[in-house]
Amino acid sequence: MFTLERKGLDTIQLNLGYKCNQACSHCHVEAGPSRTEIMTRETMISVLNFIDLTSSKNVDITGGAPELNPHFIFLIRQLTGRGLSISNRCNLTILYELKDKNLPRFFAENQIKIIASLPCFSEKNVDSQRGKGVFSKSIFGLQELNKAGYGLKKQLILDLVYNPNGAFLPPDSDDLVDEYRSALSEYGVQFNELLTLTNMPIKRFKDYLIRTGELDNYISLLRRNFNKSNLSKVMCKKMISIDWQGFVYDCDFNQMLDLPAFGRKKIHISEVSSSSLENSQINVDEHCFGCLAGKGSSCGGALQN
Repeated sequence: MFTLERKGLDTIQLNLGYKCNQACSHCHVEAGPSRTEIMTRETMISVLNFIDLTSSKNVDITGGAPELNPHFIFLIRQLTGRGLSISNRCNLTILYELKDKNLPRFFAENQIKIIASLPCFSEKNVDSQRGKGVFSKSIFGLQELNKAGYGLKKQLILDLVYNPNGAFLPPDSDDLVDEYRSALSEYGVQFNELLTLTNMPIKRFKDYLIRTGELDNYISLLRRNFNKSNLSKVMCKKMISIDWQGFVYDCDFNQMLDLPAFGRKKIHISEVSSSSLENSQINVDEHCFGCLAGKGSSCGGALQN
């Protein structure tokens, strides 16, 4: 097994809770409509206090569907008021469910980068992975984002996320992006980049692998494709993940496996200093090969060009 150390703090990832309007078959969070875990305003203030003591300029917001957190708008305004660069991981259908709130306009006014999940450009594949009707609602969300200027104006970034619909590594994004652009142009949709992510063998995707008898083969696939050059580029070396309760992890995947930063004991963000993160050991396990296989995988897509 390899070892990893953190080299600074560039990005703080916040999981605002596991509640989601979808229950996708590949979801490593096991998010869904029945989940009740939600970050409170008090915890958000603890996070903001920590951010004020760091030099980190990037905040990556995720969930669940982070927009379902009742304090979502409060948090965005607090972060933008600090001049931070903010990314929001959006499942797109939430823009349909909450269309009365006109979230695309709010995002545009605050220049929030949108990283939108769209695992395929095929309606059949998307609905099989994410639920009936998800594709059409996703197209609605993309069209509304385009109307607000996303994917069209330089400062309004709209990136899409692809992940495989099965036990295989993602293809090269350069090979896939033209197919996405061509297919989505039929709906008048434009976007910036396509990010390709490897499915992690945890939670719902792991359950799928067990049901289909593919778990051992998938783990072997990740190990066989281990790329040592990815070790210096993985996202955990320059970020931390904070869960809905305020506890600190090396990444969102470790959070879901209850593998806390700094070892076995969970530490709250109110107890952490930025200096204590420097050169700290990262908690690694079998699933980490998912980020290191092939061209690599991270919340920002492939690690290798």
